[in-house]
Amino acid sequence: MRLLDLHRNPDRLGIIASSLCLAHCLVTPFLFLAQTGLIVSEETHSFWWKSLDFIFLGLSFIAVHKTTQTTSNQKLKYLFWIGWSLLFTIIINEKIDLLPLAEELIYVVAIFLVSLHFYNQKYCRCNDKKCCIN
Repeated sequence: MRLLDLHRNPDRLGIIASSLCLAHCLVTPFLFLAQTGLIVSEETHSFWWKSLDFIFLGLSFIAVHKTTQTTSNQKLKYLFWIGWSLLFTIIINEKIDLLPLAEELIYVVAIFLVSLHFYNQKYCRCNDKKCCIN
């Protein structure tokens, strides 16, 4: 898998972005727990760490947008946008704390998006045969 081909195979970008998002979500509680003795307030966590949510959300949007343009399965198009919308909603809700949602929900959505990208590789439809090679 060549990283330079990410623009030609959006599923690869989606798999990488969703997996990194999932890893970020899994590691964050442990990092905050490790800093408990050093940090009194949540507001002192670094800006760059908090902004990773939006970076992954942006990468995920690009991957879903490009993937839905190249997939031949109509149902997957809807599932991708439903998954991304859920991810967006959970992240925004986490920032503004509008609804009491379980933190674990973001793991389910991230795994769902990774799985969709893996599954969608057999439905890739494009002009260049190299863009769909697994």
